[in-house]
Amino acid sequence: MTRRGSGRAARGCGIDLIKNRRTSTVKILLLWCHPDPNSYSAALRQTAADALREAGHELREVDLYALHAQGQFDPVLSPDEKRSYLVDTDRNIAAVQPHVDALRWAEGWVVVYPTWMYGPPALLKGWLDRVFLPGVSFGLGGSRHRPIVGALTNIRWFCGITTSGSPWWWLRWIGDPGRRLFLRGLKPLYARGCRTTWLQLHAMNYASHADRSRFLARVRHTLSRVRA
Repeated sequence: MTRRGSGRAARGCGIDLIKNRRTSTVKILLLWCHPDPNSYSAALRQTAADALREAGHELREVDLYALHAQGQFDPVLSPDEKRSYLVDTDRNIAAVQPHVDALRWAEGWVVVYPTWMYGPPALLKGWLDRVFLPGVSFGLGGSRHRPIVGALTNIRWFCGITTSGSPWWWLRWIGDPGRRLFLRGLKPLYARGCRTTWLQLHAMNYASHADRSRFLARVRHTLSRVRA
């Protein structure tokens, strides 16, 4: 692993994700969450999509801000949904069925987002709240010592791509909550041995054009090496 400040920390790239498989194609869900279609984040999303498609993988893309603007996704977990969270989870699943179907279809998923206030944008956090439901991402484990059991055993690879205004050393000092959410908090929900990749451009407010170009190249190189 390279130094933390470079944004080059990657795990599982260039390694077979699914052993003894005849096809090299991986079904990948690419989730993007940023309000500006002309942003650097948009360039990261496009670079990631291009690299994965050029590598021969099957891709489904979700633009959360576009869906929200069109009235097709509400990130707010309603009072009714909270009341039925465990007792009538099928109803909650039906309310976000296309997202659940995409997540269950995927063998890997990639999220591209900006780090705001040390974590994902509210829209992305709301997507996790409403889509990573009991019966979808986890089931109850039956014990306070094992409260949940992962249910997304189809997910064998996860990749997070983000930018942050904070430098790497400050995020490390406060515990790197965004990275920990995706790489530690959610990983137990996936298949045993799930590979993970994390790419982050730190100190974004001071990044030069050359810095940004290098990071785009790093994203392309890393994702082009993902294979089944």
